[in-house]
Amino acid sequence: MIYLDNAATSFPKPKQSIQAMEECMLRYCGNPGRSGHDMSMKTGAGVFEARKAAANFIGADDPSTIVFTSNATDALNLAIKGTLHSGDHVITTSMEHNSVLRPLKALEQHGIGTTVVYGDAEGKINAQAVRSAIRPETAMIICTHASNVTGTILPVEDIGAIAQKHRLTYLVDASQSAGALRVNADELQADMIAMPGHKGLLGPLGTGILYIRPGRILDTIKEGGTGTNSRDLRQPVEAPERYESGTLNAPSIIGLGAAIRYVSSLKTVRAHETALIRRLEEKLRNMEPVILYGPENPEEKTGVTAFNIEGMDCEEVGDQLNRYGIAVRAGFHCAGLAHKTIGTSEIGCVRISVGPYNTAREMDAAAEAIWRICRNQK
Repeated sequence: MIYLDNAATSFPKPKQSIQAMEECMLRYCGNPGRSGHDMSMKTGAGVFEARKAAANFIGADDPSTIVFTSNATDALNLAIKGTLHSGDHVITTSMEHNSVLRPLKALEQHGIGTTVVYGDAEGKINAQAVRSAIRPETAMIICTHASNVTGTILPVEDIGAIAQKHRLTYLVDASQSAGALRVNADELQADMIAMPGHKGLLGPLGTGILYIRPGRILDTIKEGGTGTNSRDLRQPVEAPERYESGTLNAPSIIGLGAAIRYVSSLKTVRAHETALIRRLEEKLRNMEPVILYGPENPEEKTGVTAFNIEGMDCEEVGDQLNRYGIAVRAGFHCAGLAHKTIGTSEIGCVRISVGPYNTAREMDAAAEAIWRICRNQK
């Protein structure tokens, strides 16, 4: 199988991550922060090393700014619901994933308003349109770093400058950028950054990260045991314990830490993925029935190609590619407004998404399979 669905989750995972998880599960794997014996303390030390690796990855000095979650959706819900209150107004974009848009929709019943800034046909967002949407009651701006549908890179630094100037909380969804693009908390001027562990960071599924800038205290969306101050019925104020109630998924977090250290050692991921997409799209543009979406220049997006074959249902194209041994994702990608933005709200599209392990030969094989599918439609 040629795996081209890395925007859903990366595959394969680096051996360093697998070995770290296996070592934990087989050798120690106590409950971190819950006991004073050697196994618990070794597990806690492994979790802390993963926290340090995540902090270093985004240029944060303090590991306690890193909160481990079950995925990026969990991180985004904590950031959004832990910040907003009745009467607040939020600005976001039409290129967001439903893990942003659905929490905001749910908060409407609690008196929170949302303005969605729409992008152009390539999914590009104008930062000045975001600025123009600010109201006196605006409390927060939420922006994805890159679209999960088209790969379009949004002007997150410019929007961060606007948020800082107007003293607004700024949340960046780095689900499609962490590991592929540079994600630095200070450069983004972000108050919070949500990241999945299992995509570009190459870690295991069921892991996520929320960076919370020092000094910010969020409302909790769950409370419980933290292993600290157990006689106090109040939830701790100190991070990260405040947001990590219950037993952590320590083996996977330790595996995530190993994956982040591995990804941090790679220097050519961005150039590699850009070259692969350029190679693929140069071939697809010569196929008359193929319609491409998003920026034409691969430098303006992550390693994603979104396309349709005229006259064919996108899910049928995905099924046929699967028969050729090529894994892609077809449909609406949990991002209905993004599809509305690029003009595919009724038909969806096929998404090819590459990772650091993909090769030029696999791009050629994918293009050949798509050409054969097009030819069979005539």
